[in-house]
Amino acid sequence: MSKKEFVVFGLGRFGRSVAVTLAESGCEVLVVDDTQEKIQEMADIVTYAVKADVTDSETMESLGISNFDGAVVAIGQNLEASVMVTILAKELGIPYVLAKAQNELHAKILKKVGADAVVFPEKETGVRIAHNLVMGNFFNAVELSSTFSLMEIDALEEWDGHNLMELNIRAKYKINVIGVKKGNTLDINPSAEKVISKNDTLVVIGENEVLNRFKSKMEK
Repeated sequence: MSKKEFVVFGLGRFGRSVAVTLAESGCEVLVVDDTQEKIQEMADIVTYAVKADVTDSETMESLGISNFDGAVVAIGQNLEASVMVTILAKELGIPYVLAKAQNELHAKILKKVGADAVVFPEKETGVRIAHNLVMGNFFNAVELSSTFSLMEIDALEEWDGHNLMELNIRAKYKINVIGVKKGNTLDINPSAEKVISKNDTLVVIGENEVLNRFKSKMEK
């Protein structure tokens, strides 16, 4: 059976992750980005890596992707480029186009122009990570967007024996507790009456700037 072929447009965190995973799964993968440095980083990982302006229809046609099994439009902040690439990919006959959206309006536009599936990587990462958290370093952060991150922290000794309502962590530190780990058990969305012990690990979410300040304070 022949290998499946995919093209990934855009080599941000999401695009690179998809491309690497597809390649490791045995697929033929073409990655396209307009930054030479990103292309060079991927050259030895995927089948083909091309620097190109994918908003140009002639350039898209020259890539020879009309017979590919699918395309992933992982272009980040440039909505116009994201939409244009989605349109061109469908016009070239790619049967399945998955596109990354920044917000609901972006998603609606992508669907209108032919995207077969739309994903919100930043939103979905939190749910996925919450099911796979493992004990590790004092701080284990996952960036959800350019401004927010998910982080796990060890409970402070002064929190031992107090519930979340008493600790009032949200008001005091401006971070939200979305989970509490006790050993290998993870309690998602704990109640205000949840009692914390000094051996617990808290899963919190907040602005990167706030989390960094909290991290610096705890490390002193």
